Amino acid sequence: MFNVIDSFLLKYIRDGGPLMYPLVAASIIALGYTIERWWALHKAKINTAEFTGKLRTVLLKKDVKGAVRLCENYRGPIASILKAGLLKYGSPKEEIEQTIETAAIHEMARLERGLNVLASIANIAPILGFLGTVTGMIKSFDQIAKAGLNNPAAVAAGISEALITTASGLIIAAPTLMVYNFFTTKIGKFVREMGSSSNILLETFAEMEKKA
Repeated sequence: MFNVIDSFLLKYIRDGGPLMYPLVAASIIALGYTIERWWALHKAKINTAEFTGKLRTVLLKKDVKGAVRLCENYRGPIASILKAGLLKYGSPKEEIEQTIETAAIHEMARLERGLNVLASIANIAPILGFLGTVTGMIKSFDQIAKAGLNNPAAVAAGISEALITTASGLIIAAPTLMVYNFFTTKIGKFVREMGSSSNILLETFAEMEKKA
């Protein structure tokens, strides 16, 4: 069965002409980044409510070092930016906020890594497909100019190339765009959780100062 599928795919690529090779390369790159980003975002996910609850409990006991250790036991961007804020405890509020903001920018860059590649592939794949359409139609008209309509098989080959590349470009672009939008939504959720967690940390610091 796999041999049949391989033979069909190879024939499909050959019939699509030279522009099928960059399209195939684009699909492989998109698949690789999709798997890598899914795994990275999956690992970064934590129970934010549970984590911030534990952090508040430890901090209200004036155990800042214990709060830092708690952050180290969790993975992901939220724990990282809160740890950065905890390490600045005792500094002016503006300095703590600046440290958290800098850490958040760094974590955002890590979360968004590779998304520009997915966006580029989603945009470029249809263009390559349409370019294949143009080259295929040029080939068909060239055959018509040489042999007239007496050789429909030669004309059909160019039309087939045109349609295959168009379909391939759209087949690659559609799921890539869906994956890009999915990851963007997930990252937006991380951003909201980072903001709310940072506010909770600053509010807890204020409570600690009042008790002191």
